[in-house]
Amino acid sequence: MNKQQNHDFEQQLTGMRAALLAQIAEQRGGAVSRVEVAADHFGHPEDSGAQLATERELEFALGERELAELAAIDAALARLRTGSYGECTDCGKHIPAARLHASPEALRCIHCQEKEENQHPV
Repeated sequence: MNKQQNHDFEQQLTGMRAALLAQIAEQRGGAVSRVEVAADHFGHPEDSGAQLATERELEFALGERELAELAAIDAALARLRTGSYGECTDCGKHIPAARLHASPEALRCIHCQEKEENQHPV
C-alpha cells in the first residue's frame, strides 16, 4: 500500500472515529452527564418494569456495539502506524482496496472473514 492510500484510509478512519464519538456524545446527552440522561430516560413511573428492562438492555447493547466499533477503528489506525494495515490478520494476504474502502476497519480478507463467521455465528 502506498503513502497516498495510507493517508486516504487514515482520513476515512479518523472521520469515522470522530463521527462515532459525536454520535455517542449526542446519545448520552451531550454536555449532560450520563447519570442525568439515564435518570431522565428511565425515571418515568408510568413505564412498566418490562418496558424499562427492555429499554435498558437496548441501551447497553447499543453502547457495547459502539465501543466495539470504536475499538475496531482504533485498532485499524494502530495497524496503519505499524505498517500492517491491509494485511489479513489470519492468513497474512493483502486485503483488496475495495474491501477496505467499504469496511476500513476490516481485520480479515473476505475468505478468512467468511470462515470466522461460519465458525462463530452471531
